Amino acid sequence: MNLCNICSFCTGYCAVFQASEQRPALTRDDLHYLANLCHNCRACWYACQYAPPHEFAINVPATLARVRHDSYRHYAWPRAFAALLARSGPVTLMVTLVATLLIPLLTLILVPWDTLFAVHREAGAFYQVIPWGVMTTVALITLGSSVLALGIGVVRFWRDMGRDSPPVSSRWRALPQAAADLLTLRNLDGGGGGCNDMDGRFTQWRRGFHHALFYGFLLCLASTTVAAGYHHLLAWEAPYPVLSLPVLLGTVGGIGMMVGAAGLVWVKRRGDPAPTATDTLPADYALLGLLFAVAATGLVLLALRETAAMGLLLALHLGTVLGLFLLVPYSKFVHGAYRGAALLRRAMERRR
Repeated sequence: MNLCNICSFCTGYCAVFQASEQRPALTRDDLHYLANLCHNCRACWYACQYAPPHEFAINVPATLARVRHDSYRHYAWPRAFAALLARSGPVTLMVTLVATLLIPLLTLILVPWDTLFAVHREAGAFYQVIPWGVMTTVALITLGSSVLALGIGVVRFWRDMGRDSPPVSSRWRALPQAAADLLTLRNLDGGGGGCNDMDGRFTQWRRGFHHALFYGFLLCLASTTVAAGYHHLLAWEAPYPVLSLPVLLGTVGGIGMMVGAAGLVWVKRRGDPAPTATDTLPADYALLGLLFAVAATGLVLLALRETAAMGLLLALHLGTVLGLFLLVPYSKFVHGAYRGAALLRRAMERRR
């Protein structure tokens, strides 16, 4: 990156090079910050005159991808769990399989089969199979502890990023710009033409699929929030009608998640391996597979909820959701939080 600061050819591509130029003496904390600013658009690889076969063999995208994964381990909390991020791909796969199989197995053991395999169409049908109290207790414990662990890691990352402690007011003023950069994935536009997703050509595939996955996830989160409001404020119990707001949000969101996850796998599989840190790909594939499974099982449950298969499908879907909750701070899922923090720091720097 010191050579990049001298060259400055790639400054217009993304925020990484602009932020790097303000740090002439790069430290490990600076590299963690720059790595999380990087959106892996790879435009700099194809533009770099010092990339292989040059003897300097500079490969910014692959290098920053490895540093990014190192930052996830460095800031993991509790520290004893940092090893999980060292093998994030296999760990994600193992936890997903265990959770996905465990919940249906416990359901088969604990729920009477005449209830489990009955056809439930009435309000509260899901809770006839798995009680509402059990669902919410497990969800609150697992998700709450995971959010706490992720939050502690992000706070530590934030403290290490800053060379000084800016006033809180400057954070609030920079927040709209940071949010816009995050929600539009501005740093995935390669300076305006798009990313080099496959090769030297500019495309918007990666950005589009990422948007589908991200906004699909947000729609599913909105669906859950609306359903919680229905339950607690209006005393309306799930399952809700097909044309109700929670179901519509969840359906569109689930389809978006599946399209986005599958599309990103397609982009990664077809992409040029030269600027890719191949050792980080298992973590990417594992998370994308988990998100696809969460969405797919939810949509299958919706389609077959008025059949005798509903009970096991509900348990299967909740198993995938449990796996996701457990892995929030110990999988590639953390990249959204760290990237958001890095974008906020960069927005604050731009206002100076």
